[in-house]
Amino acid sequence: MTTEYINYFAYGSNLLPLRLSQRVASSRSLGQAVLPGYRLAFHKKGADASAKCNVFQSGSGEHQVYGVVYQMLASERVLLDQAESLGAGYDLVWQDIELRGEPTRVFFYQAPAGYIDDSLLPYHWYKQLVVQGARYHRLPETWLELLQQVESRQDPDRERDALHQRILEAARG
Repeated sequence: MTTEYINYFAYGSNLLPLRLSQRVASSRSLGQAVLPGYRLAFHKKGADASAKCNVFQSGSGEHQVYGVVYQMLASERVLLDQAESLGAGYDLVWQDIELRGEPTRVFFYQAPAGYIDDSLLPYHWYKQLVVQGARYHRLPETWLELLQQVESRQDPDRERDALHQRILEAARG
């Protein structure tokens, strides 16, 4: 019996190791990476009526999305697929990217056109999960500044907000 591992490119709230490990216990960071030819936007319609992160092809080699490659058990991908609403909010994309100078096959989630709404804003806690994850992995300062400039709003659900504030506090250690 062999154990199969796959690589996941995280660019949103799953950048934060605590967030991802709550979803996929076997996940472990392999390091920073860049998704070339893509842009990041907070415009994916979330089930909670707020904006979530999405990447989309820009058609320009000048654009890139910073993120982190995580390795996980292939058998646990179904857990992440459920958390990310695969087929009902995100599609799965496989692509080769460079990781430490080596081509590496990764998967990531991308929202189809029917799940994009540029009028939505992320909740404060969601934006902070992304920013804190990027800071944790020491992504470039210019990328952090870009993330911090994203407008966000208060979550009207106090329980959900409190739950995510506890995750953020626990991740700060």
